[in-house]
Amino acid sequence: MASIQQGLTRALLAILLLLQPGFALPRAGGVQARAPASTSTSSSPTPAPSTSRTASSAATKTCNGRSEYCNRSYSNVTFVGSHDSAFVGSLPQQNQNIDIKAQLDMGIRYLQTQTHHSILDDDTLELCHTSCFLKDAGTLKSYLGTVKDWLDDNPDEVVTLLLTNGDSVSITDFGDTFKSSRIDKYAFVPSSSPDKLSMDDWPTLGDLISSGKRLVVFLDYGADTTKVNYILDEFTYYFETPYDVTDSSFPDCKIDRPSGASASGRMYVVNHFLDVDLFGAKVPDRDHAAKTNAATGDGSIGAQADKCKALYDRAPNVVLADFVDQGGVMDAQKALNGL
Repeated sequence: MASIQQGLTRALLAILLLLQPGFALPRAGGVQARAPASTSTSSSPTPAPSTSRTASSAATKTCNGRSEYCNRSYSNVTFVGSHDSAFVGSLPQQNQNIDIKAQLDMGIRYLQTQTHHSILDDDTLELCHTSCFLKDAGTLKSYLGTVKDWLDDNPDEVVTLLLTNGDSVSITDFGDTFKSSRIDKYAFVPSSSPDKLSMDDWPTLGDLISSGKRLVVFLDYGADTTKVNYILDEFTYYFETPYDVTDSSFPDCKIDRPSGASASGRMYVVNHFLDVDLFGAKVPDRDHAAKTNAATGDGSIGAQADKCKALYDRAPNVVLADFVDQGGVMDAQKALNGL
């Protein structure tokens, strides 16, 4: 019975999507052509941070909008991030109200989204969740182009992308897409590459800005830094708390992924987005977003972060949220950074 309900729910959501104004299936003529094979999809390693972090950031008055961030290492900054950032709209399965540029303009500097093969062209990476019939936000190349344009216009900002690889796409396909969008010029390469960069060795935001390598990229599965050295393996660097949470108190900060991992030596992601059960399927809880995304109070970003800080003796590095324009996500970010 549960499987029948889930099937009916997915069918209902697909029908809702088809009824959305302006929706149309991608046309073959509009599909992104695959970039020509390149001899290399890697970049030169980003220079190691200077011995004087204060001096290295002196030329930059602000970093991500705050002077206080300039001399902080990347691994010592808390970012409130946009979960499923590309899925924008008012349908039940959509996670955000405002588009990528608006998210960046309001202060979001950590963008998570999901990728799959296009249903029409296996060589094209599309932004889809579970099924491209259910959620399709266009091509990864177009998404990266939007982020690149924003970085072009905002030279004192560091942005992070966390991508999922639901179809186990080859890492070189990701590299080709980054290269064809020309955003790879901003991509940070650890000085330790292809080996892991330790938490203590991350550059400051000021160092990243002064080097011009202001885009940090992670992929959940399939990264290989010997082939594409700027797309980093998420679970080498992070662990995550449970997701698809339906309890508004967010009671749990245990390590959910990678299974059996140690917190030592890893940054961590708190999945602070609330779902609700809709006919057997979990969808974003839009109605309670303002409370979920509050800086303080029961079930807030601050309340869950405090639980995690007590468990791991340090603040989270990332807190992912739906509907980032609701509540007080930027106030929460400032508080978590002690500002």
